[in-house]
Amino acid sequence: MLGETTRDRKAERREATRREILDVAWSVAREHGLAQLTLRAVADRVGMRAPSLYTHFASKNAIYDAMFGSAWLEYEQVSGRELRDLPDSPRGRVRVMARSFFEYSVADLARYQLMNQRTIPGFVPSEEAFAPSVRTVQQAIDLLGSAGVADRDDVEILFAIIGGLVDQQLANDPGGDTRRRLLDRAVEMWADGVGLPPDSETSGPEPH
Repeated sequence: MLGETTRDRKAERREATRREILDVAWSVAREHGLAQLTLRAVADRVGMRAPSLYTHFASKNAIYDAMFGSAWLEYEQVSGRELRDLPDSPRGRVRVMARSFFEYSVADLARYQLMNQRTIPGFVPSEEAFAPSVRTVQQAIDLLGSAGVADRDDVEILFAIIGGLVDQQLANDPGGDTRRRLLDRAVEMWADGVGLPPDSETSGPEPH
């Protein structure tokens, strides 16, 4: 009949299998480390022979690529929600942005390593997988621009400060809050250095 949509059930099954493979790959990476991910381990958990994985992913790096892209796409969606309603205070905007990335990062070591560290020798994400990362970084640059920070070196220093605290938290106090408690202080020190006005000079409460 006119107006009816023909479902491609084969494509749906294939996509469901790809999602299952990626979910299993993340589980293996979280249990044993990213570098210890093997096609055999993934295939065993999915319930198929390792060669059968090649019908869904051309190589192990292709699995890493899909994992990389999905992780950044998820963060793009998370940050999009969390940065929707920002305080008027420039410093407040930066604190919200910093907290958003910090919390997402420390929640999952394997995910953070794949997204932000060169953990896998020879792995370079494809342009498609890298695209959400590019968009997310540009979102952060735009947010900082709205707060009055235009110098790219200042932006990179802030990224390094946040990333450094994430690295320290994951390396030295996983599941704790020692570096989380330093985040606002670090942002304030950076804000002083780049000359952002104190919160008292602006108005508007920060969202909770």
